[in-house]
Amino acid sequence: MKQSAHLHNPATRRDAIRVGFCAALGIGIPDILRFEAQAAISAASAAPGTFTEGKAKSVIHLHLPGGMSHQESWDPKPEAPGEYRGALGIVKTKGGEVFSENFVKLAAVADKINIIRSIVGKIPDHQLATYQVFTAYTPTTVLDYPQMGAVVSHLFGPRNGLPPYVAVPRLNGYEGGTGFLSSKYGAFQLNADPGANGPFKVRDFSIPNGVSLEQFERRRTARDIVEQHMRRLEADPDKLNTMDEFNKSAYSLLTSEKSRKAFSLDGETDKTRELYGKGQKLKNGQPSAIAERLLLARRLVEAGVRFVTVSYGSWDAHTAIKDISNSQMPPLDQAIAGLITDLDERGMLDSTLVMVTTEFGRTPKINAGNGRDHWARCYSMLIAGGGTTRGQIYGASDSTAAEPARDAVPVEDYLATAYHQLGIDSTRKLLAMGTRPVEIGGGGKVVSALLG
Repeated sequence: MKQSAHLHNPATRRDAIRVGFCAALGIGIPDILRFEAQAAISAASAAPGTFTEGKAKSVIHLHLPGGMSHQESWDPKPEAPGEYRGALGIVKTKGGEVFSENFVKLAAVADKINIIRSIVGKIPDHQLATYQVFTAYTPTTVLDYPQMGAVVSHLFGPRNGLPPYVAVPRLNGYEGGTGFLSSKYGAFQLNADPGANGPFKVRDFSIPNGVSLEQFERRRTARDIVEQHMRRLEADPDKLNTMDEFNKSAYSLLTSEKSRKAFSLDGETDKTRELYGKGQKLKNGQPSAIAERLLLARRLVEAGVRFVTVSYGSWDAHTAIKDISNSQMPPLDQAIAGLITDLDERGMLDSTLVMVTTEFGRTPKINAGNGRDHWARCYSMLIAGGGTTRGQIYGASDSTAAEPARDAVPVEDYLATAYHQLGIDSTRKLLAMGTRPVEIGGGGKVVSALLG
């Protein structure tokens, strides 16, 4: 039996008409196929409005630059030989696990947090490893990837008129930036430290002295007129639209009393400040500042900021690791424990994901300078709240903290788990340069055992 031509050729009459119409416009079949492929990519890509919020509504990401030693913090090895064990003692948690002697207060709230002792990085290099902790990727010369905070800002946008992404006090340079996303999704950097000596005031965050709100409004109107004229002169619309976003955000912040209060510590009680470790100093007499930074981070997420990055300390302890640990860890211990306790008492812990990261750990063996060198093959991080489990010591290192003994967690998996709690599927793709689909999470997989 002879088959019809229609069965041999899947093209329909509608397709033929479409091709003929496009040909009349000078558009060929390759163009049609390319347009359809681009449309399919766009439809499959993650975009604002693609995801709904997960259990975690906000993130406080505390990063400890330089590589905090896991042996001197959350994975001590008291039974190891002295050259591996180090000089610090231990403290036990309620569950019988051991932390370094400098984490007494965190051990007391260990039932509210998770410590991952089997984090695996890729390269023991400060810049490359820090970039990965913030983006889930190592740097390449081909493409610049966005930080997690920028991705959250892009996908969910502002809330309550506040910037979606804030850095306290600022980003340090190795973390990357908005990558292939628009610069409008970058961190609002305070460029001021709430824990420094003297009064705390966010730079350029107030109407200039001698300028009334009415004068400020008139100047804003004048600027709008100039920008409209620039549009008529065919100025770069992309840059101008980004300027519009920045200007709108700045105006909202400058004129909103609620917003300005979120960026201050006014109204906090002495009891709350002391919970975080108000005024603690380092061994050199300088303020540690971590208490005030984390307290401000809590105020920001409470007011509506989605993602707050906080940095603290310098942990590159190639020499004198005992002295560095004894100086920087006690304030850190009290501040993290205070944050966890405060969030829990306010009913915010289940909706606020707390991440404590460092770019890598330190070598198993103490070196000749009584320090430890870079080590990315196994180290520790903390994750708490945001709908994760409570009270877990997840994974384990071997007897000298050199390699994972079980349940290895690559950095990408740690970030994929954080994304999951925010309601973001990190296997979905963002469009780079308009056409190139790039996975959000760098191939990471969610650690289901950490999900509450």
